[in-house]
Amino acid sequence: MKPTVSTGQCALLLVVTLFAAAALANQSTNPPKWWNSSVYKKELALKDEQSRKLEEIFQQALPTQKKLLQAVEEAEAQFERLVTSQAEEKAILEQIDRVVSARAELIRSYSLMTLKMRRLMTPEQWKRLQVVKEQERRKGVEKPR
Repeated sequence: MKPTVSTGQCALLLVVTLFAAAALANQSTNPPKWWNSSVYKKELALKDEQSRKLEEIFQQALPTQKKLLQAVEEAEAQFERLVTSQAEEKAILEQIDRVVSARAELIRSYSLMTLKMRRLMTPEQWKRLQVVKEQERRKGVEKPR
């Protein structure tokens, strides 16, 4: 008899996947371009040169982000196929590792882009950006695109 993944293991993976998906929803490959928003420019006192450089950083990261997001989606689809076909536990666990690894690479890439953006801003601008984003999150306001 081949070993199978238990209902508890699948439930745990589902919870972890949903949590990670929620985190990635805030770190998508096409986030709102706040640096081009007149509201954000005013709130943060962003200079035109800063806004231009922030856009360059975003555009440089975008192809990698899209590629990594596709890798995550492919790994998740393969995981789903394995679970649906009741594959052996070893194969499913190996695929879980691939999904986690693909997600980690995507998050790492996004974090690097964010770090580059942060270094372009003054500490005061960065702090203000966090405050403004938190205020919007609490209000549920649509972020500028």
